[in-house]
Amino acid sequence: MDHHHHQDDEEALARLEEIKKSIEAKTSLRQNNLNPQRPDSAYLRTLDSSIKRNTAVIKKLKQVNEEQREGLMDDLRSVNLSKFVSEAVTAVCEAKLKTSDIQPAVQICSLLHQRYREFSPSLTQGLLKVFLPGKSSDELDAERNSKAVKKRSTLKLLLELYYVGVIEDSNIFINIVKDLTSPEHMKDRDTTQTNLSLLSGFARQGRVFLGLPISGQDEDFLKGLDVTADQKKNFKKAFNSYYDSLADLLQSEHKSLQQMEKENAKLVNAKGELSEDCASSYEKLRKSFDHLYRNISSLAESLDMQPPVMPEDGTTRLTAGDEASSSTAVKDTSVPEPIWDDEDTKTFYECLPDLRAFVPAVLLGEAETKSSEQSSKAKEKLSESSSEVVESQQTTEDTTEVPDDSGAMPDGLNIEQPKEKDEVDKEKAKDAKKEGKEKDSEKEKGKSLDVANFERLLQRLPGCVSRDLIDQLTVEYCYLNSKTNRKKLVKALFNVSRTSLELIAYYSRMVATLATCMKDIPSTLVQMLEDEFNSLVHKKDQMKIETKIRNIRFIGELCKFKIAPSGLVFSCLKACLDDFSHHNIDVACNLLETCGRFLYRFPETTLRMTNMLDILMRLKNVKNLDPRQSTLVENAYYLCKPPERSARISKVRPPLHQYIRKLLFSDLDKDSITNVLKQLRKLPWSECELYILNCFMKVHKGKYGQIHLIASLTSGLSRHHEEFAVAVVDQVMEEIRVGLELNEYGAQQKRLAHLRFLGELYNYEHVDSSVIFETLYLIISYGYGTSEVS
Repeated sequence: MDHHHHQDDEEALARLEEIKKSIEAKTSLRQNNLNPQRPDSAYLRTLDSSIKRNTAVIKKLKQVNEEQREGLMDDLRSVNLSKFVSEAVTAVCEAKLKTSDIQPAVQICSLLHQRYREFSPSLTQGLLKVFLPGKSSDELDAERNSKAVKKRSTLKLLLELYYVGVIEDSNIFINIVKDLTSPEHMKDRDTTQTNLSLLSGFARQGRVFLGLPISGQDEDFLKGLDVTADQKKNFKKAFNSYYDSLADLLQSEHKSLQQMEKENAKLVNAKGELSEDCASSYEKLRKSFDHLYRNISSLAESLDMQPPVMPEDGTTRLTAGDEASSSTAVKDTSVPEPIWDDEDTKTFYECLPDLRAFVPAVLLGEAETKSSEQSSKAKEKLSESSSEVVESQQTTEDTTEVPDDSGAMPDGLNIEQPKEKDEVDKEKAKDAKKEGKEKDSEKEKGKSLDVANFERLLQRLPGCVSRDLIDQLTVEYCYLNSKTNRKKLVKALFNVSRTSLELIAYYSRMVATLATCMKDIPSTLVQMLEDEFNSLVHKKDQMKIETKIRNIRFIGELCKFKIAPSGLVFSCLKACLDDFSHHNIDVACNLLETCGRFLYRFPETTLRMTNMLDILMRLKNVKNLDPRQSTLVENAYYLCKPPERSARISKVRPPLHQYIRKLLFSDLDKDSITNVLKQLRKLPWSECELYILNCFMKVHKGKYGQIHLIASLTSGLSRHHEEFAVAVVDQVMEEIRVGLELNEYGAQQKRLAHLRFLGELYNYEHVDSSVIFETLYLIISYGYGTSEVS
């Protein structure tokens, strides 16, 4: 460690020594330049004056660097440039200098200045021409960049030449600064950016002109320069006024950027994406703002000032949706179709009970603070009044004296009176303690009673399967409202059983109703659902499908009540579409089934939902989905965006056929089966037998739970028409065989119904067990051992 410290100290000392030598060299160079001892013409005539030699040396002046410095200076000492000073000046002005080339160029210019009187004025004029305004409109970007680089190197060279005494007039710098800070240049953004970088470099290198504090060993050297107080004042004034103008420009550009962000947010909310033109113009403005901000900050740092602070506007993105909705609502007043399918649905989602009409404001938490303050004040007043009463009683008792001549009271009683008063006070204190204990016990009982009532209310929650029940429970909850109970309620709503999806709509209605008075309930629940969705979708877990569906359906229902923002729904849908596989397909379809139609018909989100649906169908066509998933996607798509087709023409049936269908598909139940059987027997059997058989084969069009009733009717009719029961069994067997051969996914419901029908016919003894086992064997073995297996 000591060795390292020692080494660091040595390096630091070496650097200080090097800086000291550099400053001494610069000081001596300045002295020589301010008092040049130029050689006379006779000496110069002894040097090489040939054009060839001078031209070669002048060419070298265009490529000044540290490596060639010594050789070039030797060449300059050996030639007579008296007739070629202007060419030498032009060469120096045209030289492309890097930062590392500035010091060699200063030494070469010092040598030429000490030999030729006309060199310095010509060089100053030549270098200042770089700052003359050009035709910026006709310039290409590459030309602008090269000019900006040239200006930076020239300004650095001018400053260094001034420091070493080659240039003595400091007014040239005030002219440069005034030109760079001119308001005319601020109209052109590229010129402003270039001028900013030039001024930042000048402020860092020329702190002495601005009267800024100078640290380090340069301090004594720079203080020796003859920069007057008036000049410093002029420099500072020019810089400060320019900085104020830049701050205003930055503020206006920031506002323009925010405005464009809001407009883009509206477009994204409406269409789901930005056009290329909008995106490119935004990126251009954003880059321009960032570049301007960086340059202004750099200038502020150079001037020892604080960089400008931009006002934070965190609500730009959040309020964009509301603003977009209001603006688009004005634009698109003609809605092609209603948002809701019927009045009952509209009433369910839009007509919420007004809690303020049923529940006192105190219970809703709106007057909670006021009531608590009033109650505390009332308690204070009561305590004050009671203490005043006690004091007045004591003072009256103390001041009232018993007269001596009152013969109504014996002396003994007068002696014992104080004791009785003490006993009375003790008894009063005991009574007060008892009353306090009773009140505390009553409070505890009240609290436990409230807890019990709230627990019973939560237990009733899963039973609220109608609008009236959930509205009634919502009002009852308000009488038990507290911060703790609100948290428990949100948790109970969030933990709805994953198999009880029918409850989600009613739970959402409860949240929407309470949202008018209790803002923390909807916000907390939506946040919990969003966090759950993110955790489920990011885990890539092919488990918990029921939980995923419960979660996304809850978000969808809350969206229909306008509790969950549409942006959340679209972000969830996009997350599923980005990885459109496995459970994400089910989640996306469930979301569309829940609120896709609502968002598609809602004016503010129609365009974005249309784009999402188009992406969904493109993914379906590209991906190799199984039949179940393909059907899911199609159902979800057409539920949101039904295909445009003409109304179905209802089939015209004869009255007798209509009557048979009414008996079998409308009237048939366990109570009316006897009557239906009698009505079927009364029909003209020869005309109706074939149609009744066809209707029996359409068991899949009725209720699955009533298939046994059709089997019972078959049994009842077989007593009078035996051939009918045989035809029914044959037809069922044939349908099962056809289902196995075709194996269509769309016919699954029909195939299941026929198998159930066969089982019920066995129960009613129309087929024996051998038929059942043969059918089972056929189902298990069908397609195996044949070419179909491959």
